[in-house]
Amino acid sequence: MYMELPKRKQNRLAEYDYSTPNAYFITICTENRKNLLSNIVGGDDLGAPKELVLKPYGKIVEKYILSIEKAYDSVMVENYIIMPNHIHLLLLIDTYGLPRSSAPTIPDVITALKKLTNRDCKHSLWQRGYMDHIIRNQSDFEHHWNYIEYNALKEYPLKEENI
Repeated sequence: MYMELPKRKQNRLAEYDYSTPNAYFITICTENRKNLLSNIVGGDDLGAPKELVLKPYGKIVEKYILSIEKAYDSVMVENYIIMPNHIHLLLLIDTYGLPRSSAPTIPDVITALKKLTNRDCKHSLWQRGYMDHIIRNQSDFEHHWNYIEYNALKEYPLKEENI
């Protein structure tokens, strides 16, 4: 008997132009959610804060996150965090004045980031696809900024795993 597989949910909004000047919140997970990028240390009962310590792959990822603005004049990295098994990026695209044909899109930026990190790590680091959220207003921007800045370490369990 033939079983039909479930259809994969579309990650991108249909008909949306991802080169539109706007802010975007992006989440990219490692393949099989392996803790390859960083370790969370600290966070004892005396109130010491948790902090992220980048692993070698996390350092490579950070190098390419920091190079996004050099590679794309119209894309700014507003904030980011490299968690053990995923990254969050808050990107701003400002393509005003650029011809549509030369404006980078969010998929262009994320594809390049994944490709370059995979090349330097010498294997595939990432799950297929990524999640994006189009920022709607200043309050939404501040919510996602604060999530990256303050909340990501609060509820994440302490765990140290080696590659």
